Amino acid sequence: MIIVDDEEFARSSLYFLLQENCENVHICGIAKSVDEARELLSQHEVDLIFLDIAMPGKNGFELIPDAKLNHAQVVFTTAYDQYALKAIKANALDYLLKPIDIDELKETVEKASRYIRLSDLESERNERLKNLAINLADRTEIRKLSLPNGQGYTLIDLNEIIRIEADSNYSIFHLDNREKITVSRVLKDYEEILPENQFIRIHKSSIVNLNYLKEYNSRNGLEVLLTNGEKIAVSRRRASIFAEKVKQYTSFTSDK
Repeated sequence: MIIVDDEEFARSSLYFLLQENCENVHICGIAKSVDEARELLSQHEVDLIFLDIAMPGKNGFELIPDAKLNHAQVVFTTAYDQYALKAIKANALDYLLKPIDIDELKETVEKASRYIRLSDLESERNERLKNLAINLADRTEIRKLSLPNGQGYTLIDLNEIIRIEADSNYSIFHLDNREKITVSRVLKDYEEILPENQFIRIHKSSIVNLNYLKEYNSRNGLEVLLTNGEKIAVSRRRASIFAEKVKQYTSFTSDK
């Protein structure tokens, strides 16, 4: 593993904490900048990077492509918690706020060890998504979705979801208890894994749960009315697919 931080105290402090508290860690290099870190990555097989974000010149996020290319996990270390959401989007393994807590550091190193033991992270991720899709499609299962929240995950039942709204690279889940949960994943990710017989994308910015569909009409262009009173537009190119899906859904529910 390597440590990347422009502050000498931060580098030496983290090095000491790791040496004193994490026996299975081998530190093969310490860098003061992204450029120095790239040099270390070219010289060593690195599986874990403790990476500062706010550094002069290039910030820590600019090292992410190099880390991915080398199949190295990244743990961001920073004194600024406003970077947390961006760190999640960058698929960081973890995010530690300075001054670094020893117990949190130990947990992070243990988590890294588990990930590194996997022979192929991408293949493992694809397998998990495949299994998730299978479980979601099986109506005999208790169907839940894990939504990353920055500190961990929020588990929600699929039947709690009224609709999902796209907001740039984020997805906003509107739940039946009026709660909203924002997740740093694009809408297409959820379109691919949610059960097709219950959820449908009706617009580039909307997925709706057909369980909450009250009516649909073309008075103001095609739109749906949900049981919570919301009106959502259906895009013209998705209108025929939507009508067919509603027909299938009503047929399926009437047979239950």
